[in-house]
Amino acid sequence: MIEIKNNSVILSIGKNKKYDLPFLWLRDNCQCDSCRITETQEKQFLLHTVPVDISPKSVEVKDSNIVVDWPDDHKTFIPIKIIEESGSLRYPDHEEWPKDYKPQKFDWSEFLGNKEIAVEALKHFVKFGAIVLKNAPKEPNSLEFLSKRLGPIHEVLFERIHNVSVTGHVYNVAHTSKGLPPHNDFASYKSQPSIQALHMLENECEGGESIIVDGWQIVEDLEYDNPDYFEILKNFNVPFREFDEHNETYAEAPLIQCGNDGSIESFRFSNQLMQMIDPNRKNIKEFYKAYHEISSRIFDKKYHSTFRLNGGEVLIVASLRVLHARESFIPSGKRHLQDAYFFYDNAANNIVLLSN
Repeated sequence: MIEIKNNSVILSIGKNKKYDLPFLWLRDNCQCDSCRITETQEKQFLLHTVPVDISPKSVEVKDSNIVVDWPDDHKTFIPIKIIEESGSLRYPDHEEWPKDYKPQKFDWSEFLGNKEIAVEALKHFVKFGAIVLKNAPKEPNSLEFLSKRLGPIHEVLFERIHNVSVTGHVYNVAHTSKGLPPHNDFASYKSQPSIQALHMLENECEGGESIIVDGWQIVEDLEYDNPDYFEILKNFNVPFREFDEHNETYAEAPLIQCGNDGSIESFRFSNQLMQMIDPNRKNIKEFYKAYHEISSRIFDKKYHSTFRLNGGEVLIVASLRVLHARESFIPSGKRHLQDAYFFYDNAANNIVLLSN
């Protein structure tokens, strides 16, 4: 059913579906060959080439398409099916961790070689922010093979694939046997890496259990319990720095970043990389109260999942959501971990690509 209003068309489908389609929207989404590049399906029509107050001569539904005749004699057609599909979720929504959550394990070879398994794993990853790959190779630099599912490695300074051991290049607390508090890596980049893959090559040491923390759930709970603290942490820039004798990274950004709809997009936290804040900054007293509160929540074990990452296992985390940590260990045997970074968008988009 079609109803033409002053500046839009009401499309009713069945009893429950209704779409209010602005005239400019209708013209902008024309699917004809002159408005789109047929070889690539990219849009080539430019909206500013028609009047802002454009109004159709007629609108009808024909052969499951909306057909619009315009005053310049252009005829727009749009399949109703793609209008309905435009509101569909492309990926699964993120979900709160259930009690006693442990990231689901998937076989390394099946993840790389089986599309159905890969889609299942990537959907779980998008929902919960973490998976573990078991039976992974124990050879260094095997993380390169994950590009088949996660896209190319997101290179940062220091190393393309980082080696974490007590015998290597020590520029971070991770390269000692001390406990590592919850954090996400490279808070010192304005655009932080959005996936981190941690590949345990060997783990013969006592202790050193892996910990992951659902940062988004912490932030959502904070917003519900104390919206003033949430607003402070969303708007107060914090300086972070990571460096060695050859590299320098520095960024100032708020701990919480949200999309236009208010949904959480990023939680940035690294106690070890946080730098001194100018004590004359406006609202610094309020910031420190909010920072104290969220720090307390980060160390609340109800948000934690603790497990041992064995040799030949890879922990993959959505690092703008999930903080990772490690208990201290006794360096009585070999312990060698490698990690690298990837782009979350590539992993999520592979759900669609592999599902076709």
